[in-house]
Amino acid sequence: MKRLLLLALPALLAGCPKPKTADETATPPAKPAESAAPADAAASLPKVEFKNAGMIRTAGTLPKYQWRLAAATDAKGHAIDALLVRPGQPVTLGFNGGKLVVGNTCNAMTGGYRLDGKGITIDKLASTMKACADPKLMALDQEVGKRLQGVLEPRLSKGDARQLQLKTAAGDLLVFTSAETAASKYGAGERVFLEVAAQTKPCNHPLIPGKQCLQVRELKYDDKGLKSGTPGAFGNFYDGIEGYTHQAGVRNVLRIDRYTRKDVPADASRYVYVLDQVVESDASGK
Repeated sequence: MKRLLLLALPALLAGCPKPKTADETATPPAKPAESAAPADAAASLPKVEFKNAGMIRTAGTLPKYQWRLAAATDAKGHAIDALLVRPGQPVTLGFNGGKLVVGNTCNAMTGGYRLDGKGITIDKLASTMKACADPKLMALDQEVGKRLQGVLEPRLSKGDARQLQLKTAAGDLLVFTSAETAASKYGAGERVFLEVAAQTKPCNHPLIPGKQCLQVRELKYDDKGLKSGTPGAFGNFYDGIEGYTHQAGVRNVLRIDRYTRKDVPADASRYVYVLDQVVESDASGK
């Protein structure tokens, strides 16, 4: 069944630059290594000194980083395992222009946020409505949603080893570590829409035997939000898309921010792709 976000497509297109034509199937990149988080993630984090919430607002630090969930404990100090179901792909937060984007959950989740003297106020998150085969991953959306809403008490660390702590009204403590955003690394990106087919296909990769590639094609829309032109054929997509996890049998239309690397490694694509929004999700398998 096809599921659409509650956001209208013309609104999604508003203010977006016209996508450029580019070869999406450039030299295959090397697969990044994933390291599993230690059993006691909180104990492994560096000791840092924290600033108060007011400093977060004035410094404008939140939008400069992607925030990756490293530890989560309840009011009694017990680990919240339901939030840490995929150590290699932790829940991520992105703050930009008053919008919070949550990544590496089952569904794409977004909501508005505001910073004031009370802390960070997060509106109820909206999400797509696909089902995930892993029940723990499926439950992750609810676990995240019930904590990332209302007023949260933030604390931000000093120095280079950035950590963000978010404390909920119930006393849960979420600890995030920082990673520089693509916009900070590469400058302004361009907005493109990519359609990802429901099934992956085998593709040749010199460094990854048996690799399965996403099947992707670029879509274009006019100012009214209607598809324009005729989409090309699906092709092998060797890159990753930050914030997007593909589920077999689900076709998605993604709104992407695409950045161009200035210095391209020999085994990588010239582009970096970051998910901004899942525009359409179809679980019919077609």
